Amino acid sequence: MIKQLDSKIVYQNKWMTVREDKIERPSGAHGIYGVVDKPDCAVIIAIDEGQIHLVQQYRYTVQQRCWELPQGAWENNPDADHLSLAKGELREETGMSAQSMVYVGAQYIAYGFLNQTCHVYFATGLTDVGRDLDAEEEDLLTRPFTVGEFEQMIINGEIKDNVTIAAYGLAKLKGLV
Repeated sequence: MIKQLDSKIVYQNKWMTVREDKIERPSGAHGIYGVVDKPDCAVIIAIDEGQIHLVQQYRYTVQQRCWELPQGAWENNPDADHLSLAKGELREETGMSAQSMVYVGAQYIAYGFLNQTCHVYFATGLTDVGRDLDAEEEDLLTRPFTVGEFEQMIINGEIKDNVTIAAYGLAKLKGLV
């Protein structure tokens, strides 16, 4: 087991904290570990009548617009119930409410450096109730695709978001799709 000897915050904003931990390995060797702390998030696979609802926004880190499943965290309420979070993110990003929200499971996004858990939900029985975008999402677009088109976008490399692909894969393996 790795033992934490010390920890210091090296960067922080409203979305994340980056810390550097001094550690001791089982062998007694010392080292450092960089950790990104983020609140848990939710991703929603919203499918109705053979259509899957995606969102597209500009992702600064890769300098391009990307299609992905609706997803997000509530930095101002990091301890929110993940079902409430999933319902809120679905409404915020797509303007939809779901009659049924089935919990698919939890996944770590990048546990080599990030401690965030992503809760996966499968939403059906969708009703348009109006979007409620955050200021940071001013350029967000939403539109439905057939499930076949969506899968082809993954195969063609048009969708590269690991959260989207892993969540959909889990739901498909569980027979929800």
